[in-house]
Amino acid sequence: MSPSAVFSSCDTKEERTAGMIHFLVHNAVDNVGVAVVDIPLGTDCEGRILADNKPLSAQAVEMIPLGHKIALKDFTVGDSVTKYGSEIGRIVQPVKAGHHVHTHNLKTKRWA
Repeated sequence: MSPSAVFSSCDTKEERTAGMIHFLVHNAVDNVGVAVVDIPLGTDCEGRILADNKPLSAQAVEMIPLGHKIALKDFTVGDSVTKYGSEIGRIVQPVKAGHHVHTHNLKTKRWA
């Protein structure tokens, strides 16, 4: 089946991805989400908190690869990043909400 056949009843990208989960948050105190799909630049993302299935939203202002983190708030240098309800590291470059959080702007505790 061709890709156009799959999406033939949808007119826009927004309609094709409506209701899709783009990222997960493991704990309500987490300030980053984990992409469960490749998230294109400019996507209005839907997320869920796994602990209570509460919905979240964010806008990706950078491409976020599958398995990588999306910032759910603005960070300044030295801010703590929380994932799985625990601090995983510190920000080393300013990060805005919706940006990709990874080794280029995060020093993890694992490598401290």
